[in-house]
Amino acid sequence: HVQLVESGGGKVETGGSLTISCSYSEYSSSYCLAWFRQAEGKEREGVALIEQDYTRVYADSVKGRFTISKDNNKYVLRLQMNNLKREDTAMYYCAATPFACPTTVRDRAADFNYWGQGTQVTVS
Repeated sequence: HVQLVESGGGKVETGGSLTISCSYSEYSSSYCLAWFRQAEGKEREGVALIEQDYTRVYADSVKGRFTISKDNNKYVLRLQMNNLKREDTAMYYCAATPFACPTTVRDRAADFNYWGQGTQVTVS
């Protein structure tokens, strides 16, 4: 059973930093894992993904500011977010698929089978 549970969202000022986490089961430790976000009134968009071999792919909008990582000993996926901007305000979702990662996160939400409930990040 694949279960994804996000945590760590909150409010932060522009330019600040925040790290959000997603716990996943041992069963999904070999899956492709990713972060998506959805701002109010907008489509869900890919933020970053991490492949089974730890290769990372980022959306252009967060490249250089966000870092995705995973710990397959503790089964935790993290997204470290630095230099946050107001446009980063969104609900952030953890996602997983047992198949190979797509080569980009752009418009790839349909590739992911499992989703968490989300954690809200608000930048003011």
